[in-house]
Amino acid sequence: DHDRSGELYRRACEVMPACVNSPVRAFRSVGGEPMFYERGEGCFVIDEDGNRYADYVCSWGPLILGHAHPDVVDAVATAAASGLSFGAPCRQEVELAEIVTSAAPHLEMVRFVSSGTEAVMSAVRLARGATGRDTVVKFTGCYHGHADHLLVSAGSGLATFGTPSSDGVPESFARHTVVLPLDDEQAFVELMGDRGNEIAAVIIEGVPANSGLLIQTPDYMQLVRDECTRHGALLILDEVITGFRLGPNGAAGLYGVVPDLATYGKVIGGGMPVGAYGGSRDLMEKLAPLGPVYQAGTLSGNPVAMAAGIATLRTLLADGGSAYARLEELGARLEKGIARVFDEDNLPWSVVRVGSILWLALQDGEPPRRFEDIESACVETYAALHVALLERGVSLAPSAYEVMFVSLAHDEVVIDATIEAFQEAVEEIT
Repeated sequence: DHDRSGELYRRACEVMPACVNSPVRAFRSVGGEPMFYERGEGCFVIDEDGNRYADYVCSWGPLILGHAHPDVVDAVATAAASGLSFGAPCRQEVELAEIVTSAAPHLEMVRFVSSGTEAVMSAVRLARGATGRDTVVKFTGCYHGHADHLLVSAGSGLATFGTPSSDGVPESFARHTVVLPLDDEQAFVELMGDRGNEIAAVIIEGVPANSGLLIQTPDYMQLVRDECTRHGALLILDEVITGFRLGPNGAAGLYGVVPDLATYGKVIGGGMPVGAYGGSRDLMEKLAPLGPVYQAGTLSGNPVAMAAGIATLRTLLADGGSAYARLEELGARLEKGIARVFDEDNLPWSVVRVGSILWLALQDGEPPRRFEDIESACVETYAALHVALLERGVSLAPSAYEVMFVSLAHDEVVIDATIEAFQEAVEEIT
């Protein structure tokens, strides 16, 4: 029964483009109509018709503790009772900044904003201001929000000037962005050798997780770090998904690289709209009012959002960070179970995992490290699997390119029930 969701969908389509406020929610790549959620409880979401689903979207990553965690809810309620916004400094933003900078050794200072897009946009501006250069390098398959100069895709050849991948983005903006394939050492070294003195920053997702889960090798990440240092470009590590998801030091700790600037979102807001960017004191003090690089935000450091972040990070970092060992355990259990289903059905598919982030590589061969190596046929297969799992009470992201997130609210019972649902769903669609 989805009558109530269907009614809301029809009403939404009259007043919101495609009925949604973010495109992937529209279910266009998996078919059907989106469910409208009424509430979340732990690792479950319940839609407006009362249907209950084990949730592996987790609000696209922020809900690492699960839905409506009591400590987060209490912190938000307490902060809200004292005022929703001041547009002025508050205690909570200081406390969250202290937690974030203490956990990540490459961060001496941070500035809070209201989204990951805003964090990346601001970090790029800071890099350009600090270096006096204009060009930014990004990689295909890496998503850094919807700022104009980063909504670009690669053309032919090893390295091209970016071309806009959205109408409304002037080509003159995109010309300052160079796009390269991931996991191609020669292309990167050649670009830096040819144009290194023009490049303000190289930006890369900690683990690219918006176009599959494209885990890079430590050697490649170190090469990127070394080449940036050699040519005076800044390395921006986009940790919006991986920051405090993979551990206190995120992907920087996973790979053992030290970025010049890092961007955050998702987990540090505990489900509230929060972003942040940070780096060395020398770089961050180039921001206004101390320096010439301007960035501001009316709701930056919002006390309610800061309170949610504080409660989330304190829970994660308690007991020496034992929460991350638990997330690893749960992620590994789900990975092994789904992989066993694929193997028992003689399917050449694989499960890619890093910590509590998983992705279904529904194709032959080794899991891809580059967006170009993802086969388009997997989209149709995923759509069928998505529908079959929803019918069995399991909610995955409505896109073959998106990942699964496990939270601390998941447990062995839910994980094992999910694996059983996969078994039934895979048998149905194959």
